[in-house]
Amino acid sequence: SLFLSVNVYSQNFNDALRLSEPGIISGARSLAMGNAYIALSDDFSASLFNPAGFGLIKNMELAGGLNYNSFNNNTTFFNQNTSLSSDIKKFGQVGVVLPFPTSQGSFVVALGYNQVKDFNKVLGFSGYNGGNNSYIQELTSYNDDIAYKLALSYPIYDANKKYLNDVTLINGRLNQRGNVLQDGGLNSWSFSGAVEIQQDLFVGATINIYSGTFNKTRDYFEEDLNNVYPASVLLDPSEPGSADFKSFNYRDIIDWDISGTGFKIGALLKMEENINLGATIKLPTIFTIKETYSLSTVSIFAGDRFNYSPNVDRFEYEISSPAEYSVGASYNRNNLTLSGNVTMIDYAKMKFGNYGSAPEKNADIIDLMRSVMNLNAGFEYTLRNSRIALRGGFMMMPSPFKDDPSDFDKKFVTAGVGYNFSKSSSINFAYVYGWWQDVGDNYGSNISRTFQDVKFNNFVTSVKFNL
Repeated sequence: SLFLSVNVYSQNFNDALRLSEPGIISGARSLAMGNAYIALSDDFSASLFNPAGFGLIKNMELAGGLNYNSFNNNTTFFNQNTSLSSDIKKFGQVGVVLPFPTSQGSFVVALGYNQVKDFNKVLGFSGYNGGNNSYIQELTSYNDDIAYKLALSYPIYDANKKYLNDVTLINGRLNQRGNVLQDGGLNSWSFSGAVEIQQDLFVGATINIYSGTFNKTRDYFEEDLNNVYPASVLLDPSEPGSADFKSFNYRDIIDWDISGTGFKIGALLKMEENINLGATIKLPTIFTIKETYSLSTVSIFAGDRFNYSPNVDRFEYEISSPAEYSVGASYNRNNLTLSGNVTMIDYAKMKFGNYGSAPEKNADIIDLMRSVMNLNAGFEYTLRNSRIALRGGFMMMPSPFKDDPSDFDKKFVTAGVGYNFSKSSSINFAYVYGWWQDVGDNYGSNISRTFQDVKFNNFVTSVKFNL
């Protein structure tokens, strides 16, 4: 589950998960087959799956692709439904594969660009919270400057005029609404090599140089639509302008600049003409995050308004993603190819580094996260006496949180078609439909919660030329 709290921002397990959870974007052929490609990997997408597969390629290859992504989130909040969607279009892949002549076996290198994952997400919600809780009260309980600066709370003192704490006259019964918009992506420049170390046994490695951006803009509002706090109520007794409360807005923006280097090794064995086995290890990747965080808040009353925007904060820290261990198999007979993968990821191994509160954050990760097995399955059928190939597949990505039910697992069905213009050129199309559920807390736990029903659509087009 994804908790999108609007508490004063602090890096947490969701930030580590953003970079650790595998993306699904790949070439159109592999994606249409459910990314069940560990034991195939006989095109440039081997850079994403199994670099040993490059050893199967006999001719120079040029590849490129485009990606279209649509993310739709239907949210229920205090029995009110809000639906938002966001679309992106990006250049997804370009690469070249270069086989070199050898006296025996094979030696192949490849280099290129892949969009590894995108961060396109959206959330919107609006509903009346009739309880005696609010984010204003939450901020006040921390003695936070925000509520005080906005005339939403005031300090109290003991008989000796010693400060005790802040209090607020707000006691829930407000309309709460907001939205969260995320965009950006993670890209890699990959450098791969593969050799046939003995007949039908290939090994390979890929170095990925990562770069990317991430932006998250959150707007949160609390509004007195029912005039619970009228002109007779001064939220700050020392401030005449704090009468007749109307609304409170909290807006924060997070910007990341991402860099890192990753390494994957793989092996592929052709057991016989029709059966391939593959295995890969993706080593932990250390990402460096340069973050900018800005916050602006405002309170509006009938006769006045108050603004407070603290200084922009800048941070630099590291996030280490866990290792990934994958095995796969494929079977080909009579124009039909079947393939499957299993990938093990222990999300409890995510880590923050180079950061003062990293030990506490890493302890939270260990408490909340678990090990999962991602599943991929797919098929390809080439129509007889035809240049057309039909494809389909399925992907399952269990939730990394220990206590999540199966509804929170990400499920994807895939389909696609390929057309060979000639022996040296082809075009491929893939479509993905995904669905899962999620929740988010605006503050506290399950007192201002969004229940999210996510639908995901992805279209990929790829072209390939063999020279």
